[in-house]
Amino acid sequence: MKHPNTPTEQDVDRLGQYFSSQLTLATPGLPHDITERLRVARHLALAQRKPLVQSRLVKNAQINHNGTLTGPSDEGLNLWSILGSALPLLALVVGLMAIQWVQQDNITSEMAATDSALLTDELPPDAYIDAGFAQFLKQRLGVNAAHD
Repeated sequence: MKHPNTPTEQDVDRLGQYFSSQLTLATPGLPHDITERLRVARHLALAQRKPLVQSRLVKNAQINHNGTLTGPSDEGLNLWSILGSALPLLALVVGLMAIQWVQQDNITSEMAATDSALLTDELPPDAYIDAGFAQFLKQRLGVNAAHD
């Protein structure tokens, strides 16, 4: 794949400075009327070039009221920027909803296991208040499920 050899803006400026210095070195030997025409032509060229350079500088870097620089703000709201902003937010919301659903399902299944153990066992209800006994029931239900 061939890349076109296009000069950058810095290359063009460097080349212009080089030619300007070469013209400045050659002007002492020229007659006065030619040097005046060259001086006027340079001023006209600089006057035409100046608005372009200033507009590029304003476009590339803006100074805020607090003295900080910002980049160009020409990034409009198009479809890709909206999707690029909305998709991570949508993925986050879906992930949080899935976590909530799984936790709610776990809590519901633990409550159902405790209720079924309470209804089928001959233990008093006060035994289920004890945290150690609740842990014992969870282990026992896990062992029973493994044997099934």
